[in-house]
Amino acid sequence: MTPPDAEALVRDHTIYSCVMGSRAFGLATDVSDTDRRGVFLAPTPLFWRFEKPPTHVEGPAEEQFSWELERFCELALIANPNVLECLHSPLVEQVTPVGRELLSLRDAFLSRLAHRTFVRYALGQRRKLEADVRSYGAPRWKHAMHLLRLLASGRDLLRTGELTVDVGTAREELLAVRRGEVPWPEVERRMTRLAEENDEAATGSPLPPEPDRARVEDFLIRTRRTSALSPGTD
Repeated sequence: MTPPDAEALVRDHTIYSCVMGSRAFGLATDVSDTDRRGVFLAPTPLFWRFEKPPTHVEGPAEEQFSWELERFCELALIANPNVLECLHSPLVEQVTPVGRELLSLRDAFLSRLAHRTFVRYALGQRRKLEADVRSYGAPRWKHAMHLLRLLASGRDLLRTGELTVDVGTAREELLAVRRGEVPWPEVERRMTRLAEENDEAATGSPLPPEPDRARVEDFLIRTRRTSALSPGTD
């Protein structure tokens, strides 16, 4: 259950919200949920208390999750795949002027750190799938589909310097994996190939070695200062 004060932060101080998951990836089916992700800006005076505002809030709606702006920026700077993809969702539901400035910083968050985070996250998920195969004779096919999607997304980001969330023409091929129509050994082969392609793309990537942390920090400080001086935030 979401505490009332946390619910108010999401309700009253969201600066950016979007739809993620299968709907944003172009992989939705008739039974797909609508996963909502967002960023809220906790009023600066709340940080002057001993009890700080939450770094994230689940809810208040089902399948809804929001980050406080500073935590969101921290995760984006270390190339957290979920957060970076949230910034690039094609399904934006709400954006304020501060949210638009956050979106204008999308390139500042991108760096070759994505090679490590995307592949490392995918490796962890692959181990879970392999454990399912050993225990139950088959993986969770939906998870296998999303792992392939993530690896392809990371590879293309490293190759082009741009993060594209929608899978485009790969939709039917990926949905076939979700339906269990592709044998597991073939899925494994694709995972291995995509991981190798990520490694190859990283060597000549147009992305900078590190994100533009100073640019992001300047935005965060200005935003906090404006919030502190705004009426009705004490």
